[in-house]
Amino acid sequence: MRRTASLVLLGLAAFFAALAPLLRYYAYPRLAEVPTGRYQSIVMEAKDATLVDYGTLRPRQVSRVTITQTLKGNAEEARRIKDATGRDVVVWDTLSHAAGPDGAVVSSIPERYVFDAHTQQPVHAGGEHVDGTPVRRDGIEFKWPFGVEKRDYRYFDLMTRTSAPIHYRGTRTFHGLEVYFFEQTVPWTQVPLPRKLPLDISPDTVRQLGLERWYTTRRMFWVDPVTGAPVNGEEDHREELRWTGQPGKEPITAFAGHVTMRPDYLDHTVTLVASQRQLVLLLTTYLPWTFAALAAALLTASLVLEARDRRAHATHRAHDGRKPERATPGEGAPSRGGPP
Repeated sequence: MRRTASLVLLGLAAFFAALAPLLRYYAYPRLAEVPTGRYQSIVMEAKDATLVDYGTLRPRQVSRVTITQTLKGNAEEARRIKDATGRDVVVWDTLSHAAGPDGAVVSSIPERYVFDAHTQQPVHAGGEHVDGTPVRRDGIEFKWPFGVEKRDYRYFDLMTRTSAPIHYRGTRTFHGLEVYFFEQTVPWTQVPLPRKLPLDISPDTVRQLGLERWYTTRRMFWVDPVTGAPVNGEEDHREELRWTGQPGKEPITAFAGHVTMRPDYLDHTVTLVASQRQLVLLLTTYLPWTFAALAAALLTASLVLEARDRRAHATHRAHDGRKPERATPGEGAPSRGGPP
């Protein structure tokens, strides 16, 4: 009976020992993916900012500029691209909408981002654009890959429509989560004017006035290393309208401010990422280590039962091989014959 139980435990130990690395190195890369139908909205603010008045072409101080970023997963387009390429992809249709304190539009820039659902690398399957202009991304945008490494990444910039390194600056604690801090500085660069501007002004009108748009920013992200999702983002953002071919003429500040996530959206994002983090850790750490420990315990129990079974068999064989003692004449028994 002990021998049978030992073999059963040995089989279970082998099963869990094989399952532990299988979960981590086979199932996890295939199961960890960004959902195709995700919808998310984040509100950011720049308090005490500077905005240009396009009516007078003069900068003015405003109490705040509100930037709403909406992200909508296009599941139908993702299925179409998967049928064409055979890859699991995610298609995000995003909108970055900036408004002044009175709610009037400052700019509104739509975007389509197509990327691999598992690695977050761009997939060039057509349809990528920023503000209606086709682009070909190099590097990540919005989200880091699962299992973020302590290194620099290439990050796509919406304004310049180019990619540049975003630098790892160390590990920090943010709202109780251990996160990686990344930073990128985009130097002053001439960038296209948004198609949607205040007062229904067109980009052609601005160009006819002899003005062009320049931009610089220092962006910062606090990224959860498990899920690759940013839990916070900030920017020191500046835009100027410069006079074409007149470098000596003073530029007009179009927008300047420190952009931060609104507190209620920040709390919601931290809570959401913390819950997703537990799901990923379940596949990468909790279950694999639990199964490995369980395999070791079952193997130990199997060996103990096998050792006890062998000792029991050895004792039984030793008992069966012992011969009974026979009495000899003159010792405890009378002789049959009489005296000589």
